[in-house]
This record gives sequence, structure tokens and C-alpha cells, in this order.
Amino acid sequence: MEDYQLLELILFYAIPQGDVNPLAHQLINRFGSLREVLNAEPEELKRVPGISDHTATLLRLFPEVFARYQQTEALSTTTIIRNAADAAEVFRSYFIGARVEKVYMISTDVKGKLLSCDLIAQGAADAVLMDCRKVVRTALSRNAWQVFLAHCHVSGVATPSLADRQTTSRLQQALNLLGIRLADHLIFADEDYVSMLQSGLIDMWR
Repeated sequence: MEDYQLLELILFYAIPQGDVNPLAHQLINRFGSLREVLNAEPEELKRVPGISDHTATLLRLFPEVFARYQQTEALSTTTIIRNAADAAEVFRSYFIGARVEKVYMISTDVKGKLLSCDLIAQGAADAVLMDCRKVVRTALSRNAWQVFLAHCHVSGVATPSLADRQTTSRLQQALNLLGIRLADHLIFADEDYVSMLQSGLIDMWR
């Protein structure tokens, strides 16, 4: 199905009376794609004639429901996190539709078994402060042997900043003192991510 056809089907359940085909086309033309329609803020959606509070709320719920479904699927008690790719599969759903930067942390045992994925911090549209104490406290409470960190750049560029590298270094030192390994730090932007370990931007193993 084309984007507008899927959107038309969604709109039919929000607006059961009348032809919603023109409205579906109008939304796609205005926002560019089905993804952008579903990620749009309700106030932006309601600027389109024919979109009520009820319809805007329904559309905005789709990314949230999908993210929750993905998170539930990823947080299996048998999930093994061996590397950045494995961690990315768990982290990815937590950044769907993110409007502000968020930091999450995966904790695993010595065999790589997933123990938890916890929200560490969230901030403004272009910055977030990582609380070293919360990272350490969370890792200890999960009885973690190693952790993976991830945060998103809402700017759309996944390149780690100097502040990202400096903060990661401080967190690594704090965790090392407790015998907890920082396995990697991933930076997400839209569908893309960068592994700081694989990029050689910081030595995670010292």
C-alpha cells in the first residue's frame, strides 16, 4: 500500500463519515511522508482543515504505540547483547519520534544477558546532561557487569560531539572504579547511529 492509502485507512476510523482520500493526500503533501505526518505535533496537524483534536491525537499515538511494541519485543529475558549492533536493536525503538535528546542505558550480566534498559536523562531539543551519579546508581542497582549507553541527536546528525566524548570518558572512569565495563556509547539520529567504540573515538577498554 502507498503511504496515502495507509493514512486513508487510519483516517477512516477517526472520521467514519465522508471521503477521507483528499485529506490523506493533503496531509502527505503538506508533511512529505506518512512518517512525518505521524511524527507531527498535534497543533501542526490541526492546522490542516478537517483534522480535529480527536484525529490529531489518534495520529500522534501511532509512533508511541509502535515504540512501546518494539520495546516490549526487544526486552526479552533471553536477549543477549554482544556488540553495538545488538545494543542498537534494543535502543532504536526508544528514540522513535524523539523531540528532545534522551539518554538510555542497557545493563547486562557477564554473559551479555540483557538485565534492563533504563532512561537516564532527557533534556532540551539540542542538549542533555548525563548524570554520572544516576548512571552509576542504576548500574549498581541492576547488578550490571557491563553497560551500553545511547543518546539521540535531534539535529539529525549522529556524529559524537567533543562534549559527548568528554562525558563518556568521565563515565567510563567512574564505572571502572566499581568494576563495571562501559562496552560502548551509541549516538542515534533518525534511523542512523554511530558507535564510539567502532569509530575509534574513545578507548572503551582501558
